[in-house]
Amino acid sequence: MLTLGTWRGLQAASTPRGAFVILALDHRNNLRAMLRPDAPETVTSDELVAFKRQVVAALAPLTSAVLLDPVYGVAQSVVSSALPGQTGLIITLDETGYKGSSTARISEILDGWSVEKIKRAGGDGVKLLVYYHPDAATARTQEDLIRRVAGECARHDIALYLELLSFSLDPARRKLQADEREQVVIESARRLSNTGITILKAEFPVDYAVAPDEQKWLDACRRLSKASAVPWVLLSAAAPYDIFKRQVEVAAIAGASGVMVGRAAWQEAGALSGQARIDFLRGEGRRRMQELGDILELHARPWNAVLADQVPVVSDQWYRQY
Repeated sequence: MLTLGTWRGLQAASTPRGAFVILALDHRNNLRAMLRPDAPETVTSDELVAFKRQVVAALAPLTSAVLLDPVYGVAQSVVSSALPGQTGLIITLDETGYKGSSTARISEILDGWSVEKIKRAGGDGVKLLVYYHPDAATARTQEDLIRRVAGECARHDIALYLELLSFSLDPARRKLQADEREQVVIESARRLSNTGITILKAEFPVDYAVAPDEQKWLDACRRLSKASAVPWVLLSAAAPYDIFKRQVEVAAIAGASGVMVGRAAWQEAGALSGQARIDFLRGEGRRRMQELGDILELHARPWNAVLADQVPVVSDQWYRQY
């Protein structure tokens, strides 16, 4: 059974119907590259904060929750009121990037940060990003990290959103080949959705550039839904918005409970400045978030339907054992 705080946190981060329409903006170093591709090292902390505030202020009202980092996003968006009080807040726990080689990646917790601090800061959920391949030499290390964080989340009664990013074991290839991608994404969901996590944030299992057939997409997403023991949401990665919109509809029909959408919603804003950036966010950005929300309200499988057997048991004495 889920505990009351976790259940309440899931409600706070989802729509009344039980769909997750989450804006993802916990980017750090990769956001520098988006804002100034030719000289990312010149992007200041103030510029990162300003960008995040602008995106959150424009798009958060059309979301069920926002995912932010503690370095440039959480406190700044809350204190400035860019993040509405009625919008859910999910906070990232992990350090940006990874340690180790490209074929044996190790995720880390951000130094000075913790599940306890996320709970105290008002977070409705904890997000942990883990680079994972079932056959990697570091797979067991990554699994141990997930279980440890899941245990901390259980102690502090807060939902854990696990984001999985796959990678190639071939040093000559950065990404998985198309046929291996589906196998790795689905097998990773099968292995890691039983580690104490609450929600799985998954990659789309099919490479749209290689296999544009939506029936293949649907079949793969149905296998992903079957493999995952918890509700899953779709991440947008670097997919163009029009492609991502199609992926969202297919994933939702196949059993996904929502999205954590980042660059697909706002990436063009990074190349703009001043009023042009604000106009894009308030125009095209909002249109995209509304469109995705409409799709999910129509098709997504509510998270509370997936977790129907996990409803907290309540009696008039529940608070004594809490």
